[in-house]
Amino acid sequence: MLNDHPINVPNLCTPQADVLACGMPTEQDLQDAAKKGVKTIINLCPLEETPPNEASSVQALGMAYFNIPIRSAQDLTIEAARQLAEVMDDCERHPVLVHCRSANRVGALMALKEYWFGGKSAAEAMATGRNAGLTKLEAGVMDIMRRQPA
Repeated sequence: MLNDHPINVPNLCTPQADVLACGMPTEQDLQDAAKKGVKTIINLCPLEETPPNEASSVQALGMAYFNIPIRSAQDLTIEAARQLAEVMDDCERHPVLVHCRSANRVGALMALKEYWFGGKSAAEAMATGRNAGLTKLEAGVMDIMRRQPA
C-alpha cells in the first residue's frame, strides 16, 4: 500500500514494508499520509523544530502522534530507542511514518532500536539505519554501540 504511491516528503525511505522514514512533512504530506492509511506519526524533532500545529493536525486526521525529541547524538539513548521500539513494535499502530528534519536522526534512532531491542548485530542495525536515512550521525551511532553493547 505505502510503496504503491509514496508520499512526496523530503528524503523518503522505506526501511520496512509498513514504515516510512523521512524529513519534515508538510500539512499536505500529513493529509496524504492519512489518505494512504498511515496510522501513526512519530516525530523525532524537539518542539522548537516542529511546526506548532503538527500534533493537533495529526490527531485531527485520525492518526496517533508521538514525539521523541532528538536534538543531537547525546539524545540517542537507550530510553529514546525503547520509546521508539514500544510504538513501532505495536502492530496495531502500523503503518508508521517516522520523521525528523532530514531523516538522519530517524536512521540513527532506528539503528539503535534494532541493535538494543531488535536482536540485530551492529552491522545489521547500521544497515537498517542507513536504509532509514542515517548519514551524518553514522560515526556517533557506531560509537554509541561500542560504548553500550546490546
